[in-house]
Amino acid sequence: MTLAVKSITKSYRTQTVLNNISAEFTNGVYALIGPNGAGKSTFMRILAGVGKADSGAVYYNGQDIQVMGENYRDRLGYLPQEFSTYPHFTAERFLAYLGKLKGLNKEELPKKINELLVLTGLENERKKKVRKFSGGMKRRLGIAQALLNNPDVLIADEPTAGLDSKERMRFRKMLAEIAAERVVILSTHITSDIESVARRVLLLKNGSIEQNCTIPEMLETLCGEVWTITVSASEANKFEIDHQVTNIRYVEKGAELRIISAVPPHPNATAVEPTLEDVVFQAFDGGFEQ
Repeated sequence: MTLAVKSITKSYRTQTVLNNISAEFTNGVYALIGPNGAGKSTFMRILAGVGKADSGAVYYNGQDIQVMGENYRDRLGYLPQEFSTYPHFTAERFLAYLGKLKGLNKEELPKKINELLVLTGLENERKKKVRKFSGGMKRRLGIAQALLNNPDVLIADEPTAGLDSKERMRFRKMLAEIAAERVVILSTHITSDIESVARRVLLLKNGSIEQNCTIPEMLETLCGEVWTITVSASEANKFEIDHQVTNIRYVEKGAELRIISAVPPHPNATAVEPTLEDVVFQAFDGGFEQ
């Protein structure tokens, strides 16, 4: 199974949001990382077929998804960044309603709904009205609806937005379970959500894909260039001015700094293994809001 993006360009008035982007996806998890305003949601909408590019095309197994129309949507699960619900419905009724709209087998639908409620940790909330759900619970319900038709392609725009750490851990476990037999593409700006599950990571910056590689390949770009050092609190300010400091943690002896530098920033600095967060920090000139 292959989803291929070929020379996608999209502009709004005078601003080019996506500039001649090409990529190919097969089974597994792919993460699209970038700051707010980088074009992630536009890209995801085009992949889902609900947005159109100015030029270029998206192909599912060699067929243009715009030409496929409903045949592509039958194979697609989509969770947009802004997910609407029917607040007066229960979770169970909401999924049943969407299942009928998608034309799913009515005899098999209850079993599928139960599986998805268990998978997303909502099995004990099935009779609760959606209006009483927390933001994280609504997001999990959105993930469940995206999986209703057992899609070959799952596209999720910021799927962990609003989830707490326990919910995000459940989400990563779920991704690992479902990704072997489908293409999963998610956008995020939370690197911890995808470090252990992503097959490849795409860094989107200024409308272009800056990097498209595996996490080990990304980490290799900073091998030997990440350091830690503990200094006094007063010295920490000078290090921030003179060096690329990715993190400061205040400890009993002062401040523990994490620094990206091609050479040791200080004789007492210790080399450490880079993380995906380090790569993102450097790629986006200081990272972005988590």
